[in-house]
This record gives sequence, C-alpha cells and structure tokens, in this order.
Amino acid sequence: MTLSTSTVLRDARRIVVKVGSSLVTNEGRGLDEQAIGEWCRQLSALVRDGREVIMVSSGAIAEGMKRLGWTTRPQELHELQAAAAVGQMGLAHMYETKLRENGLGSAQVLLTHADLADRERYLNARSTLLTLLTHGVLPVINENDTVVNDEIKFGDNDTLGALVANLVEADALVILTDQKGLYTSDPRRDPSATFVHEARAGDAKLEEMAGGAGSSIGKGGMITKILAAKRAAGSGASTVIAWGREPNALVRLTQGEAIGTLLVAQTQKQQARKQWMSDHLQLRGSVTIDDGAVSKLKGDGSSLLPIGMTGVDGDFSRGEVIAILDGQGQEVARGLTNYAAAEARLLCRKPSSQMAELLGYAAEPEMVHRDNMVLFK
Repeated sequence: MTLSTSTVLRDARRIVVKVGSSLVTNEGRGLDEQAIGEWCRQLSALVRDGREVIMVSSGAIAEGMKRLGWTTRPQELHELQAAAAVGQMGLAHMYETKLRENGLGSAQVLLTHADLADRERYLNARSTLLTLLTHGVLPVINENDTVVNDEIKFGDNDTLGALVANLVEADALVILTDQKGLYTSDPRRDPSATFVHEARAGDAKLEEMAGGAGSSIGKGGMITKILAAKRAAGSGASTVIAWGREPNALVRLTQGEAIGTLLVAQTQKQQARKQWMSDHLQLRGSVTIDDGAVSKLKGDGSSLLPIGMTGVDGDFSRGEVIAILDGQGQEVARGLTNYAAAEARLLCRKPSSQMAELLGYAAEPEMVHRDNMVLFK
C-alpha cells in the first residue's frame, strides 16, 4: 500500500521528533532559545491535538563546549564526557522552561544504546516512557554521553531516534535537520541534484544518494538519517526528514501538508510486530491456558490474564516471546510475556489483583497484552 505524507503524519498518534545539534545550538554558538521555544510550542500543539510525542534532542556536548570556552571538539573521551555533563544541564533546563511556558510538563531521559540492547533495561525504559505519555508529560531524550565508553559521535542521535521509535512503537519518526530533506546528490556540490519527495525506507539507492557527514557540529549527516529511517521501518514507523527551521513544520505535517522527504515503511506497525513474533523459530518456554481463556483470546481478542493459566513450561525472562498452548498442547497464540517463568508459576490461576501480594510488585495486569500477541488459527 502506497502512503503519502498527508496520511502518515495526519493519522499518526504517537510521534518521535529528533532535532540535531546544529539546529539546537545554532551551529555551535550556544543553545538557540528562540528555535527551541518554537519547537516546544509546536510539540505542545500536537499534544493538545491528542497525540503522544517524544523529543530526541542532540546538543549537550555542543552546549558544554560553548560553556567551557572550547572552540574545537576535544579528542579525549573524558573531555567529551565532561562537556556532555556541563551541556546537559543547560539543555534540560531550556526544554523544561519552554515546554512549561506552553503548558506542558517534561521529563529528561538519558539513554545509551546499551540500555536498549539489554532486554530488561529495554522494557524498563519502555514502561517509563509510556507511563510519562499516559500522564501527558513530554519526554526529552538524549544519549547519556557522560557514561558511554565508545567514541562519542555528534549526530548519532539519528540512530537513537529510530531506536526510540521502535521502543515505543511510534507511528512516525520526524527528523529535523539543517537540510530541506534528501536530494539525489549533495546540492551544495551538484547543481543538477533533484529533491526526493518520497521513497521507500530501506531502498539501497537512498544510501548512495546520502553521501557522507554533514555540518561541522553534527557529524551524522544525511546517511545516518537514511539508516535511521531504515531501522524505524522495521517496526512499521515511516520517517520524514525535514528542515528544522521550516515555519510551523510539525503542525503542518500533522495537518497533512507535504514537507521534506517521506521515507515510507513498507510494513504497517502491527503487521511488523506480529511478523517478528511469528518468525521466532525457538521459544524459551510456554504457558498452558484453560478453555475459557482460549475463547477470550480467539473470540474477544482479549489479553491473557494469569487467572486463565494452568501451567508454565521452560525458563523464560520478562519480554521474551513465549508460546500460548491450549489444553491439548496446540499453540493458539504467542506473545511477549510481562513476567518471567518463575513469576508466572506463582501467578497461575490467580487474579491480577493478587500480583503485588504474590510477587512484591505488579508490572502489568496481563501476562501477555493483546497488542503484544499474535493469534493462530
């Protein structure tokens, strides 16, 4: 199915917006209060329109360099980490102030790629972000550059933006940059370059068009944005790459206006998720459920509650894909479990109201939520 910018952003309910260092810091001259204030105004308008929005913002290291009086990017890792620590203070304060001026609460969330690679930390980050959205709070995410032990690269937040889009199952990723979008080649060097209005995310030709790094502040360039769009498409999120100083860009995009380059995810969000679960060849375990639970799953499209479970097999962890079996051992569904095997054994035949008493905590009332489940005929 062919999509257009109008349908992708107009219908998107959960959106991740990523803005780069060169925009946030006005090419390294310090935090651009006016620009950040304008983005925050637009973000607030999107939330009032009933959308859930997460901001991924670069700029901590660039702001820290400015505050420390450094004119060139340091080479030593500890100096980069120090710059990030200094700059993060100003970056968080600026977003908090500007969002509050527009009637919106904010929260700072610092992540590393390691957080999203570890399944337990991944789920914890996901739960935190979704809880913030439920309470109408806008999360502002940055990479936790003060603790990473790999070389810090400006612009890497393009990848982080895509990972966050996957994490929260966003409908769309909007990457605001200092370019209008993608061209067939670098328009600064090739006057014959033409603008790409729409393409398929993951198309290998896009990587050839994108070339190398961009500005002197943000080292990611267009190539990291193309790769980020490819990554986001894996969970069904389409990506728009647009100029960050385009007037009212975020609001106009959600009103259906075509701005920037749209990179369309070929698989819809739920289809991508369920295909991923269906493709698991080896499962770490299973739960057996009674006939009543089978009926509710298949007939009503309900979530799996612990009270319907009669047995647990295997040794699985929270967040892993498990099989859901009927009394005859036939797989009726599979999905992402909210509890580990040992916890599931304690929960069998118990109502959700007893979870906290039995486990000492209650993460979710369901063993497997219907949104994290694929049914088999």
